[in-house]
Amino acid sequence: MASGPTPLRPSDKPVDGLPAAAAAPTVVVPTPKSSRAPKVFAALLAVAAVGSATIWLLGRGKESTDDAQVEGRIVSVSARVQGQVARVLVRDNQEVNEGDVLVEIDRRDLEAKDAAAKADASAARAALAAAQSQLALTRINVAATLRQARGGVTQASSSLSATRSNLEQARADVTAAESADKLAASDLERAKELIAQKTVPQAELDLRTARADQARAQLEQARARLASVGANIQASSGGVEVANGRLSAAETAPQQVALANAAVEQAKARVELADAQQRLADLNLSYADVRAPVRGVVSRRTVEQGQLVDPSRPLLALVPLDDIWIVANYKEDQIGGMKAGQRAKVHVDTFGRDFDGKVDSIASASGARFALLPPDNASGNFIKVVQRVPVLIRLNEIPKEYRLRPGMSADTTVYSKE
Repeated sequence: MASGPTPLRPSDKPVDGLPAAAAAPTVVVPTPKSSRAPKVFAALLAVAAVGSATIWLLGRGKESTDDAQVEGRIVSVSARVQGQVARVLVRDNQEVNEGDVLVEIDRRDLEAKDAAAKADASAARAALAAAQSQLALTRINVAATLRQARGGVTQASSSLSATRSNLEQARADVTAAESADKLAASDLERAKELIAQKTVPQAELDLRTARADQARAQLEQARARLASVGANIQASSGGVEVANGRLSAAETAPQQVALANAAVEQAKARVELADAQQRLADLNLSYADVRAPVRGVVSRRTVEQGQLVDPSRPLLALVPLDDIWIVANYKEDQIGGMKAGQRAKVHVDTFGRDFDGKVDSIASASGARFALLPPDNASGNFIKVVQRVPVLIRLNEIPKEYRLRPGMSADTTVYSKE
């Protein structure tokens, strides 16, 4: 049934000779329209409610942030010895393997030092051999000297005892000679008296005189022998003292052996020191070839041929692209339900695709605490600022055609309710 103004149908009779249509125009009476605004508003509310519910359901248990970037290790490579660069074997952004030679340093100075260290080591070993031989010789000599000294003391003591016996015998001989001399002198006096009385012949006087002279001579001889034996006593006593002194010197054999043994130990220490210096010289010579400590890409190369380098200045940096992770800085009110092992999705802007990963760990403090000048809310006026906490995300798999590099921007989503 159509709605709208209802025309009034006029009388079929003309008015004043005019046609009916001309004489009576149609009057349109409007009918009231039904209002659509409440229905549209209700529909919009329903759509908003459904959209909000959908967004809430889809976002439930997920925490996302665009404050994330690809991270990796940057290994600084420096020379381990001082020297002049002979050759640079790599170029910027070149991929190298672990152990590849990157830079060669002039080896001539290092070779000379290595040769000197080897010569010192050889000299130290020769000194050790000489000290060991001296120790063996000292042990033999001190044993022989000790035996000789003891034998000398015994011999000197025996000689002294024999000399003392000779002294007693000499004294007895002197006593006997004195008695014989007195007897001969008495016989001579009696003979003289008898000669004066002419009772005995002159020959008897001559015989008695000869006997007296012989007795006197024997007495002098006995006295001289006594004096000689007395001198021998002093010599024998001195010989005993000398022998005792040699024995005392020989009895220092343990000290002499210990001294020789100490010389051997000192020589061994010198050999160890020389060997250590030789190994150090060998290492320094091997350090003339600066090798890559890890597999990576050459970056920030500053070394050039002819440059004088030392361990204090880095030559270049290596970036291992095989060890890559993501650091996402989440707001502090987003990490309440996060924990290690949760699933994550990473969108890398460079490639415009998503990578699957998982939460590896959550930082122990907010990023602001590690800043050069960390904030101190106890000073000045306090303004609450939402802090961000770094979350480390490891990717499950990175296809070879996608080479992620540290510093690339990324968006991350952590499924914290799974």
